[in-house]
Amino acid sequence: MFQQMQDWFSADGAIAIFWAQIWGMIRTFSWNDALDILLVTFLLYQLIKLLRDTRAVQLVKGIALIAVVYAGTVLFKMNASSFLFSRVWDSAIVVVFLIFQPEIRHAVESMGRTRTGLTRLFSRGGALEEKHKAARRVAISSAKAAASMSEQKIGALMVFERRTLLGDVAQTGTILEANISSQLLGNVFYPKAPLHDGAAIIRGGILYAAGCVLPLTQNPDLPASYGMRHRAALGISEQSDAVVLIVSEETGNISLAMGGVLTTGLTEGSVREELTAALDWEGTEAAEGRNAAATRWKKFWDN
Repeated sequence: MFQQMQDWFSADGAIAIFWAQIWGMIRTFSWNDALDILLVTFLLYQLIKLLRDTRAVQLVKGIALIAVVYAGTVLFKMNASSFLFSRVWDSAIVVVFLIFQPEIRHAVESMGRTRTGLTRLFSRGGALEEKHKAARRVAISSAKAAASMSEQKIGALMVFERRTLLGDVAQTGTILEANISSQLLGNVFYPKAPLHDGAAIIRGGILYAAGCVLPLTQNPDLPASYGMRHRAALGISEQSDAVVLIVSEETGNISLAMGGVLTTGLTEGSVREELTAALDWEGTEAAEGRNAAATRWKKFWDN
């Protein structure tokens, strides 16, 4: 009985100390502590989002695995392995910046392109409207160029970035960073042009790169009639969330690849509509968020 009472008083004392510590932290908590927590949370959220939205997320997993192995070598006092991993770890920051250079550059450019600088990070309405206009402008120019090349049976392969950045793919070609237009796209894919054989990467409202090499799909069930352009389009659409516009050199047929699915037999109007909807994904998500309840009830009654 005495031991039980002693345990009870010990536990009660520990709880009292715990709540005293909590109360002490609350009393000393100030507005700058709250601001500090919010800033760190926002930065961590943006970092996680940046890593999640890029193809380099697999590299992050590899770096995490190296860190775990390094910790294991230190824990078990494996001196030779520990020394080797410590030399690698010393250069980890530089390596990370080199690996994620396209993604970091894109994130900083996105902040700098807004009219009001950092304040736009907390107000997305104007930015979404600008992206909506840019998506429509890109869709109109690309559809017009595709229709023109279809009539002339000129092959074309256009990759439109969305969430997933394709900096590593762009590096296989030539960086252009030119304002997009139907005339520019026609010149890029003109049969005698030096960059016509590869794919064009379109980022936002600009033609970011051309003459790029895409990974081929490994799907064994594709029809034998699909050429290299269609297989490359499906390959990049399987590995990212990009939308790919293809014009067949043999038939002039216009197709769209998205999520590993190919839609063929498109016209200029249907390409324009499909691309506008696909490229304006942020505006669509925002609208869906505002009308989520109404959408759920509509689906309920329709069923």
